[in-house]
Amino acid sequence: GLDLAHCVGTNSLGPTGPWRSGGPCKMKRVRTVFKPEQLERLEQEFLKQQYMVGTERVDLAATLHLTETQVKVWFQNRRIKWRKQSMEQKAAKLSQFRVIQPTSADSTDSKDHEEDTVDVEL
Repeated sequence: GLDLAHCVGTNSLGPTGPWRSGGPCKMKRVRTVFKPEQLERLEQEFLKQQYMVGTERVDLAATLHLTETQVKVWFQNRRIKWRKQSMEQKAAKLSQFRVIQPTSADSTDSKDHEEDTVDVEL
């Protein structure tokens, strides 16, 4: 939803800022706060499958009294968190091996994994 109570007034950058281009008032989106029951169900579904599409997503959204977009974005963000945790676990295992048997330090390019790092709700 949109919170219309937060309008951007005059600022030091003047009316040329990107937040002013849509009109006189910047509508700030209110962050979705999930209920514990909703989160528990979303996590259960994520354990079954990391991607939820089509009628499954529509049905889950209706069951949880959420929009389909909220469910879609929650799954996107959860996949990002899951990948990050997997990478950290792999790094921890590698560091254990390096303590036992030191090898040359390899640098990994983190940009390879940036394509799905979106934390935006529509």
